[in-house]
Amino acid sequence: MNGLLHRPVMVARRIFAPHDSADGSAGDKACVTLERRAFFEMKAGQAHSIRVRASAGDYSVACGPGILRQAGRVIEKLGRFTSVHILSSPKVWRAVAGRVRRGISPAYEPQVHLFNDAETAKNLRTVEEMARTLVRAGADRKALLIAVGGGVVGDVAGFLAASYLRGVALAQVPTTVVAQVDSAVGGKTGVNLPEGKNLVGAFYPPRVVLVDPDVLTTLPDREFRGGLAEVIKYGVIADEKLFRFLEENITRILRRDASVLEHVIRRCIEIKASVVSRDERESGPRETLNFGHTFGHALESATRYRRFQHGEAVALGMMCAALLGHELLETPADQVSRMVALIRQIGPFPTWPKIPAVRLLKTMSSDKKANKGQLRFVLTPRLGCALSYADVPMKNVLCVLRFGPQLVLRPPAELEKCDG
Repeated sequence: MNGLLHRPVMVARRIFAPHDSADGSAGDKACVTLERRAFFEMKAGQAHSIRVRASAGDYSVACGPGILRQAGRVIEKLGRFTSVHILSSPKVWRAVAGRVRRGISPAYEPQVHLFNDAETAKNLRTVEEMARTLVRAGADRKALLIAVGGGVVGDVAGFLAASYLRGVALAQVPTTVVAQVDSAVGGKTGVNLPEGKNLVGAFYPPRVVLVDPDVLTTLPDREFRGGLAEVIKYGVIADEKLFRFLEENITRILRRDASVLEHVIRRCIEIKASVVSRDERESGPRETLNFGHTFGHALESATRYRRFQHGEAVALGMMCAALLGHELLETPADQVSRMVALIRQIGPFPTWPKIPAVRLLKTMSSDKKANKGQLRFVLTPRLGCALSYADVPMKNVLCVLRFGPQLVLRPPAELEKCDG
């Protein structure tokens, strides 16, 4: 991507202070500092438990191939429940029902409730329908809900658990890349409104999360590849060694090499757990997990959740955020090139929508991360470090949005200048 090395993109550059920095001198010291762990120290094939701190009570994320076979024992450790209810979607349940049923003792007599897991169905109507289903099934305050599926299932089930009878126990069994490394960990739940994504929700931690990398073999290729955007995100914002590992092993990951994929998922969960344990309510470091999401959510919302899968929108959003960081923070051009190049390898992506940049910018203003109408962007001054910024000039954002179609259509070497 030689064009970026000449940095002729966009408008005048200035250095910004993080929005939560008192004096603007935070620099790298404000970046999330995490335990560095070599991949070869993790023994493949063994269950790995990661602890997450939460105000409502700590919980564990059990990660390992075949972990679903232990689901029954895990539930027993959680306590006694009057009933167990599995919430999933028809397509997910067809793919993983056998594994889940084998892991849960028939003595629990789990009842299965299925709903559409399309992003267009992630709304209050679905929550109401599922709540009424639980009422008819006799679920009381001592019931356990088990969310089995991707991000939509986890978000809907999580919000339902938080609000049904003012709160019932929840377990998460994520079955997609996005859910396993991101949405199932951290206790954020929510649904969409026509005005924007995840605008209604609650912080409601699960009692336990069971992550079985083996279930990823059931994912369609497009969904698997798009989900890797969240994996790349962790390397960009918190762990340069992870990013380098992804660069070196992306071919094996795309082939779903079990050992490599297991290591990567574990590391991403460790990063997510470390961040949310320190900032459960997203008032500080947790905001960095939204790298690329302000752009990505706007793309999803503006296209009514019909063009992009979530991971695909985040992938394009991360490329936009990398370019904005290059413009405003002087993120090294070679590192921006590496980010864009790695993200492109998990494509192809849907074409950039023919929507005016001004309209996309307006859509961003409804983002839940906006404060008093002021947008905040997570940008990366260098690989392995990310900060949140609140004083980004909109002319720069508009320029990146006008540049967006080039991210999808043009060869990397031609990404030289903004079309605006």
